[in-house]
Amino acid sequence: MIKAIKRLQLKRRGLMTEKTRRKHSEKEWVEKLRDAALVRFALFLLFGIGLGALIMGAPDERLPMVATSWRAIILGMVVLLIGLLHFFINHPSSFRRNSRVLLIFGIMFIHLALFRVSFALADRGTFGLNGDHYSFLVAPFALAPMIISILLGRTLALLVTVLCSVWAALLVSGAMALPIMIAGLVVGFLAVLATDGVRKRSSLVRAGLLIGISVTGFGILFGMIGANFLDGQKVDWIALGYGVLAALLGGVVTAMFVGGVLPILESLFRIITDISWIELADLNNPLLRRMTIEAPGSYHHSLLVANLAESAAEAIGANATMCRVCSYFHDIGKLAKPEYFIENIGEADNPHDDLTPTMSALVITAHVKEGVDIALTHKLNPKIIDVIEQHHGTSLVYFFYRKAIEQEKQARERQEEGELNDDDVPEVSEESFRYPGPKPQFKESGIISLADAVESASRSLEKPTPGKITQLVEDIISSRILDGQLSECDLTLREINVISESFNSTLRSMLHSRIIYPKNNQDTERNGSGKNGSNGKKSSRTGIHPGKAKKADIPIS
Repeated sequence: MIKAIKRLQLKRRGLMTEKTRRKHSEKEWVEKLRDAALVRFALFLLFGIGLGALIMGAPDERLPMVATSWRAIILGMVVLLIGLLHFFINHPSSFRRNSRVLLIFGIMFIHLALFRVSFALADRGTFGLNGDHYSFLVAPFALAPMIISILLGRTLALLVTVLCSVWAALLVSGAMALPIMIAGLVVGFLAVLATDGVRKRSSLVRAGLLIGISVTGFGILFGMIGANFLDGQKVDWIALGYGVLAALLGGVVTAMFVGGVLPILESLFRIITDISWIELADLNNPLLRRMTIEAPGSYHHSLLVANLAESAAEAIGANATMCRVCSYFHDIGKLAKPEYFIENIGEADNPHDDLTPTMSALVITAHVKEGVDIALTHKLNPKIIDVIEQHHGTSLVYFFYRKAIEQEKQARERQEEGELNDDDVPEVSEESFRYPGPKPQFKESGIISLADAVESASRSLEKPTPGKITQLVEDIISSRILDGQLSECDLTLREINVISESFNSTLRSMLHSRIIYPKNNQDTERNGSGKNGSNGKKSSRTGIHPGKAKKADIPIS
């Protein structure tokens, strides 16, 4: 009630508008649901019940060790417990996120259900092939491994491959169990290898062909294509041809299905793949086009930050494409007041000359909140919004803070001389000159934060040399560490050292000096300056005699 009254008073005085800023945060009940252990236990329980139902409906002819359905179910539950233990120990962050648990175990259940359906609905005798053999060729061995590999990475995908291969062997007859397990493991590993770091959707089709070829090889090896082709028996070429075609089509259809469901899964679970990052890197985005016109200096700065961040991310194994895309958008908040940022001022008068340091700091720090507001309006990816919020952390706007301290010092001197009263002396609070935060929460955000600071500071270098660049990078990174700006992201000291070296290398290439081009001798003679140009004197700019310039003296680039 008190806050509402204060807001009403501010509105009446014209110090507050009716506009409410969009918030980049989840509702409290959503956050609790996302991390609740009870929800996670319910998901594991539902998966176990579903797995048991699939095993219960499997054929009666089983391996001797699992002669009954109950033994098969018990074995399946033991494998599930082992898988959960591995999941908890090696992937704790994903284990604690219920959305990730739902995604992983939901995809595995769909994989196993389609596997079971492909055998249950096999058209026996089709094209002269035995039903089980035909089901083997079209079974979705690579479905779950491909999806998890693209969405969550290869380590989790390898775990999913092993679990699905063992469970799939419990869903078929005893004669097919061993071939299914072996083929599931090998084909799954190949699928993970083929989709690791995939950046184009067309690569999924090539991965599907690789899967189809590998399934064809196992079909021939286990005698499921061509009527025991390797045993020296007569080859059924028609059955062989249809079998190869079925295996290849099965792999391609699986890859096409994966490509079709990826956008849906990315939207539902708020995961963005390298494929989508590449699509978001299009510089024709309306916001980026606005920046080229309204804030060209900020746009150019963002491109340079993208180069620095991408190279550093590649050096430490972070998501380089994500760093590039997020760097493009990290300063879109400057579109609200582009003329207040030094890179956009140019030769015009500096508007900060008419503002107090406190007001200038408010304008500068406001571009973070304005950027979040613009990003939410244009429905940018949540990771991009996170980087916009975090790229300055809670760092200090040092220039205006120092200016405020100097003004306070001058005011106190005038106070001592009796020119000012105590109320006229401004009180400077460091918190008023800090960004709202939060600090960077993940590696890519930390890299972009450092790249932004380094690129901005590099513009102040006069006659940059490798030594000056190295010193600048070390000073900025050290000050960020001492200020605690990297304390909440998981960058290690070794990785920070690698990032520093990457910044040095990239800045040296960006700020490299060029030799001064000598004047063209023919142009000099054409202008009537004499045989040797400039009356035979050396050029004042280059120190090279224009009439004696050699071809080797002219740089290529």
